[in-house]
Amino acid sequence: MAFAYLLPGFVLLVLGAEVLVRGAARLAALLGITPLVIGLTVVAFGTSAPETAVSIQAAFTGKGDLALGNVLGSNVANVLLILGATALVTPLVVSRQLIRLDVPLMVVASLLVYGLAWDGALGRAEGALLFASVVAYTGFQVVTSRRQGAAAAAAAPTPGGAPDEFEREFGPRGGGGRVALTSGGLVLLGLALLVGGSQLLVEGAVMLARALGLSELVIGLTVVAVGTSLPELATSLLAASRGERDIAVGNVVGSNIFNLLCVLGLGALASPAPIGVAASALAFDFPVMCAVALACLPIFFTGYGIDRWEGALFLGYYAAYTTYLVLASTGKPFAQVFGHAMLGYVVPLTAITLAVIAARAWRRQT
Repeated sequence: MAFAYLLPGFVLLVLGAEVLVRGAARLAALLGITPLVIGLTVVAFGTSAPETAVSIQAAFTGKGDLALGNVLGSNVANVLLILGATALVTPLVVSRQLIRLDVPLMVVASLLVYGLAWDGALGRAEGALLFASVVAYTGFQVVTSRRQGAAAAAAAPTPGGAPDEFEREFGPRGGGGRVALTSGGLVLLGLALLVGGSQLLVEGAVMLARALGLSELVIGLTVVAVGTSLPELATSLLAASRGERDIAVGNVVGSNIFNLLCVLGLGALASPAPIGVAASALAFDFPVMCAVALACLPIFFTGYGIDRWEGALFLGYYAAYTTYLVLASTGKPFAQVFGHAMLGYVVPLTAITLAVIAARAWRRQT
């Protein structure tokens, strides 16, 4: 019965995200937003819509552990699983804007949520703060992008009356109203599919947790997190294979920022009571999420790209993280030893290695 809910829920979420992204990307083109900002905002927010729908539904029905686990697990999966798999397919190029602005913002957002959750709960005041932050971030990205686009158009006007990028994509500008209506319809259809899929997914995840004797937090960190990250995985792989590497990387970074600020913010606002934060999440899952965000800075900084060996490193870490969650759910003593080894030895050793690589890259550049 659990899989009878989970599988249709996953399908509806993927279809809904695909339809939503198509419609939102067309609306973004009407506004003249650059590909990187489309990846950071429209595509990232669209592919994070499953996390939004699932977390709000879970929080509203009192399943706060599932909502929190979904966000933490999705952020870890976005970087380690999605960027790792995408980099193995094709090495990725990272925009300098990501390194200077958006990745530091992702790190700050991760630490902010960790600090707000330190007292063991996320209430409506914290939710309002997080949601206001994502509104400010989105507004800044859109305004900055439009200014840069206008400056670029003024510096390099389209020669000889040739069609510009919008006209090549959608036809003459006189049809902008039709494009807007069609795109708006796609957005509404995508949202409807996401709501239906999220309801099925939450119900199936709760049934599975009870059947296997697992906590809702563990199911949220694994099954639900990977399931709701499928749109990001498909989008990044497709974008990278088509050469849209800004969208591939921007999608992941933007999704993580959106998950922390908007998804958790709306979840805390929708929850009838403050979302409880388990001690195990504060001791392990939050530090792992923050460490993953911090690891992006030196990896992205070295040559402004993600090589295949770095993608393999990400995938190896994700396999180790998932292994720990499964072992911890069984209650076996080996799980604690494995977790302490990861946090006490492997993660610090990797951090030192990445710091040395980043320092050498900085010396070469200077």
